[in-house]
Amino acid sequence: MDTNEQIALTQMRKSVEKLSSSTEGYGEQTLMRFLIARSMDPQKAAKMFSQWQKWRAEMVPIGYISDSEVADELEAEKIYLQGLSKNGHPVLILKANKHFSSKDQVQFKKFVVHLLDKTIASSFKGSEIGNEKLIAILDLQNITYSNVDARGLITGFQFLQAYYPERLATCYLLHMPQFFVAVWRLVCRFLEKATQEKIRIVRSEEEREEFIREVGEDVLPEEYGGRAKIVLLQDVAVNY
Repeated sequence: MDTNEQIALTQMRKSVEKLSSSTEGYGEQTLMRFLIARSMDPQKAAKMFSQWQKWRAEMVPIGYISDSEVADELEAEKIYLQGLSKNGHPVLILKANKHFSSKDQVQFKKFVVHLLDKTIASSFKGSEIGNEKLIAILDLQNITYSNVDARGLITGFQFLQAYYPERLATCYLLHMPQFFVAVWRLVCRFLEKATQEKIRIVRSEEEREEFIREVGEDVLPEEYGGRAKIVLLQDVAVNY
């Protein structure tokens, strides 16, 4: 960590205290994520960090969302957690053809937190470093209009941007049908530039081969060109 980063961290900590919050118990790597997300502006990073703390206290009062709180969403068996990529990032897969807009938005938001927290927790043994990132794969194969949930996608990305800054390494979109292009353009209006730069739409065979190389055959399920078996999110045990 260079001198400028250390100065920014010190200023951020002071700004957080002025907002009646505290950085005690949080390492440099965690705080750096907020600084990077706010272009190394200590005041803006402090505000984002403080808002995140308040949100966590309200949304996740015991530190995690249990399976029982999101049972309806888990029942759809649409999320898979595949282990670590070649670069050490946990790989999360969403099969969109198994997803339908939730009638219970409170539970859906808890589910987003549940899957993100569990994915991140699966990337380390012991203590969290704070700079862990994840790879998300959105599989749009065989979707119909009934599976389209722009609000759900926007919620997911907004949670990533506001409450999981710098947690996304890459998001791959596979098998995008033509009718979904307009939906995706709508979703992109709500994405920050930094988020959009991490999204890759896999269309060509060359892009598919690059996707397999970057994620790794050992972790990708066979149906995506890898050698692994697909694993449901709820079948993965983690320590929060």
